[in-house]
Amino acid sequence: MTAIKHALQRDIFTPNDERLLSIVNVCKAGKKKKNCFLCATVTTERPVQVKVVKVKKSDKGDFYKRQIAWALRDLAVVDAKDAIKENPEFDLHFEKIYKWVASSTAEKNAFISCIWKLNQRYLRKKIDFVNVSSQLLEESVPSGENQSVTGGDEEVVDEYQELNAREEQDIEIMMEGCEYAISNAEAFAEKLSRELQVLDGANIQSIMASEKQVNILMKLLDEALKEVDQIELKLSSYEEMLQSVKEQMDQISESNHLIHLSNTNNVKLLSEIEFLVNHMDLAKGHIKALQEGDLASSRGIEACTNAADALLQCMNVALRPGHDMLLAVKQQQQRFSDLRELFARRLASHLNNVFVQQGHDQSSTLAQHSIELTLPNHHPFHRDLLRYAKLMEWLKSTDYGKYEGLTKNYMDYLSRLYEREIKDFFEVAKIKMTGTTKESKKFATLPRKESAVKQETESLHGSSGKLTGSTSSLNKLSVQSSGNRRSQSSSLLDMGNMSASDLDVADRTKFDKIFEQVLSELEPLCLAEQDFISKFFKLQQHQSIPGTMAEAEDLDGGTLSRQHNCGTPLPVSSEKDMIRQMMIKIFRCIEPELNNLIALGDKIDSFNSLYMLVKMSHHVWTAQNVDPASFLSTTLGNVLVTVKRNFDKCISNQIRQMEEVKISKKSKVGILPFVAEFEEFAGLAESIFKNAERRGDLDKAYTKLIRGVFVNVEKVANESQKTPRDVVMMENFHHIFATLSRLKISCLEAEKKDAKQKYTDHLQSYVIYSLGQPLEKLNHFFEGVEARVAQGIREEEVSYQLAFNKQELRKVIKEYPGKEVKKGLDNLYKKVDKHLCEEENLLQVVWHSMQDEFIRQYKHFEGFVWPKILHFSQAPK
Repeated sequence: MTAIKHALQRDIFTPNDERLLSIVNVCKAGKKKKNCFLCATVTTERPVQVKVVKVKKSDKGDFYKRQIAWALRDLAVVDAKDAIKENPEFDLHFEKIYKWVASSTAEKNAFISCIWKLNQRYLRKKIDFVNVSSQLLEESVPSGENQSVTGGDEEVVDEYQELNAREEQDIEIMMEGCEYAISNAEAFAEKLSRELQVLDGANIQSIMASEKQVNILMKLLDEALKEVDQIELKLSSYEEMLQSVKEQMDQISESNHLIHLSNTNNVKLLSEIEFLVNHMDLAKGHIKALQEGDLASSRGIEACTNAADALLQCMNVALRPGHDMLLAVKQQQQRFSDLRELFARRLASHLNNVFVQQGHDQSSTLAQHSIELTLPNHHPFHRDLLRYAKLMEWLKSTDYGKYEGLTKNYMDYLSRLYEREIKDFFEVAKIKMTGTTKESKKFATLPRKESAVKQETESLHGSSGKLTGSTSSLNKLSVQSSGNRRSQSSSLLDMGNMSASDLDVADRTKFDKIFEQVLSELEPLCLAEQDFISKFFKLQQHQSIPGTMAEAEDLDGGTLSRQHNCGTPLPVSSEKDMIRQMMIKIFRCIEPELNNLIALGDKIDSFNSLYMLVKMSHHVWTAQNVDPASFLSTTLGNVLVTVKRNFDKCISNQIRQMEEVKISKKSKVGILPFVAEFEEFAGLAESIFKNAERRGDLDKAYTKLIRGVFVNVEKVANESQKTPRDVVMMENFHHIFATLSRLKISCLEAEKKDAKQKYTDHLQSYVIYSLGQPLEKLNHFFEGVEARVAQGIREEEVSYQLAFNKQELRKVIKEYPGKEVKKGLDNLYKKVDKHLCEEENLLQVVWHSMQDEFIRQYKHFEGFVWPKILHFSQAPK
C-alpha cells in the first residue's frame, strides 16, 4: 500500500500541487467488484483545500487516473455501519449517498480517522460521524489533546516530504566539497560537526558584540526623551498665548453668523412681500372693468374678460404656509371675493337681459318665416353670445350657482322661443301638405283616435279636393254588377287609373319634398344649437373620460346636479349628459310635432309611410355618423320607430283588406283590386327605395304581401260563381308575373316563377275545360273502337260489328258539317270573350291555345279515321 501511495503522490497529486494524506482500497457495495482508491488530499498552497478523490486504474495500462473529486466541505455524513463489530462497509453522504466496501476494516478506520482530523483542523464543520467507534474520534476540548491531535496531524502531514530544488542544490554542493562523503561517512559527519561548532562560536561573538550597540542605542533614546520634554514645555506656553486669540475669534465668528442670519431673513422677507404683491395685486384698470365695465360692446367685453382672468389668477394663487394668517392677505382675499360677487351678478343680469331680448327679436321674424317653409336663423344671436364664452367659463369655475341659474334661464327662454318657431313651422308644413287654409288645418293637429280615423280621412279628402286615398280607394273596390260587360271592364280600369293618376303621383312627390325639407330644416337647427351650447357653456360633447358621474336631477327642478353648487367642475361624461338634457328641454316639442306630421301624412295617404321611412332612415344614419348619442340622433331614432310602425301597419292593413275583399256573384271578377294595388305598391316602393339604407324592411314587406296576394287570389277564385276558377287564377297570376318581371325584384324571384307556373297550369286547365270535345259523337265512335281493340279484338274484325261498320261511321261524320263546326267554334269564342276581362288582354292568348288544342284533336282523329275508312272499304258488304 505504501508503494501505491508514493506512486499516486508522484503521478497524480504532485502535478496538481496536492499532498496525499490517506488512502483506502474500496469497491462499490452490491455490484460487480471494481476496485478503486479513495484518497484524502490537501493542497500545498493557501488557502488549503481538502478533497476526497476517487482514483481508478486505467483499463489500457498500469497507470492510475483521477476519476472524480469531492470537496470535504460538501460531506454531510460519514456512516461506518457498525461501531462495535468489524465491518468494512461505510457510506459517504455528499450530494447523494455513496456506498463503499473497504478491502480491510483497518484501512476503513484509518481513512475515517484522517477525515475526522482534517475536518477538525481545516474546516471546523459539523460532519455527522455515525456508527463510528469513539476510539477513532478524538475529543478536541482539552488543550493537551488538541496539541496531540495537531501533532498527530503534523506527523501525518510530515510522514513524507520531498526535497525542493534549493535543498537538492545545497546537498549537491556540500557533497561535492566532500568527495569522500559517500566512501567515508564518519569523516563526513565529523567534518559537519566541526563546522557546526565554528558556527556556534560565531553566533556567540555576534551576540556579545551586539550588546555594546544596544547600550549606545539606549543612551541616544534617553537624550531624545529629554528633547521631547523641552518641546512640550514650549508648546504649552504657545497654547496659553493663543487661547485669548481663540476667544476673540469665536466672538467675531458669532457676530458674523448673526449678521448673515439677519441678511438671509431680510432677503426671504423681501421675497415673500414681492410674491404677495406680484400675485395678489389687481390693477386699478381691472378693478374698474369689473365694477363698471361695459358688457355690451366688444371692447368692454374684452376688458372684462381680461379683468376676470386676472381676478381668477389672484384668487387661485397658491399661498405659502402662514400667508393666510396675515391680515393684509385676508383683507385682499375678501376684496377679491366682493369683486367676484359683484361682477358675477352684473354678468348674470346682463346675459339674462340678452336672452330675453333675443326672444323678442326672434319673435319679430316669425311672421316672415310663417309664409315660407323655413326656420329662423339663430346664427347672429349665437355669434353675439359667443363673445361671452370666456366669461361663462370664468363664471362656471368661480360661481357655479349663478352659472347654473343662467343655464336654466337660457333653457326657459329658448324653449319657449323654439316652441313657437317650430310649431309655426310645422303648421306651414301641414298646410302645404293638405292644401287647406289655416282655419281648416286645425283638424290635422287633433289627437289621432281609432274611432275617428275614418271620419278624419274623409274630412281630409273633402277639404283638399285632391288627396288620393289610394289605399282606401283600392280597398273599397268591388266587382259591381252591370248589364253591359264592356262598361263593367271600363269602370274597373277607370278606378285603377284613378289610383295611379298623375294627380296622385304629384301629391306624393309634393309630400316627399315637404317632408324632406322639414327634416333638412330641423337638422342644421339642432346641430347649430348643440354646437353653440357646447361652446358657450363650455361643455365637452365629443370626448368621454371614465369617472364617477353625479346623480343628475330633473332640469325643470332648478338644478343640473346635486354636487355641483360649490364651483366643482363636472366630469366630461356628465357634461355630455348635460348637453343632451339641455337639448331635450329646449327642443321638447320637436318629437311630438314630428309624430303629428307623420300621423297626418299617414292619414292623407298610407303610401306616404314609404317616403317617410326612406327619408327618416337616411337622416338617422347621417346623425349617428356624426354623434350616435346626440339629441338629434336619439330624437330621429325615436321618430323612425314610429314611421316603421306606420309602415308595418300599412302592410298589415293591405293584407287584412285582401282578406276582407268581397266579389259580386253576378259579375265577372277580372283583375282583383289587391293585385292591382300590389302592382302600384311595388312600383312606387321600387322608385322610393332605390339605393335606400333600409331595403331589408321593404323585402320583408314584399314577402308578406305576395304571400297574402297568392293566398287570397286562390280564395277569391274558389268563391267565384260567375267567372270560372281557372280564369280568375290565370288572369291574376299572369298580372302578378308581368308585374314581377317588369320590376325585377330580386327577393321575389321564387314567387315570380311560382306565378308563371300557376298561370300556365290554369291556362291549360281552362282551355281543356272550355274546349272539351267539340265532335262529341265522333269521339264516342272512335272511343268505342279503341275500347274494342283494348279488349283484344283485332282491328280487321271490329268493322264486322254492327255499331262500328262503315255505314255507322259515315252517319256520324254527316252530323258534323263544316258550318256546324264553325258555328260551335264561334260560340266558344264568344263564351271565352265573356269570361275574360279586357285589362289583361288575354283573349287572343287563350283563343290561340284553344285553336292549338282543337287542331291537336283533329289531327288525332285524322290519323285514326283514314286507316279505318280504308279498312272498312275493303271489308265484304
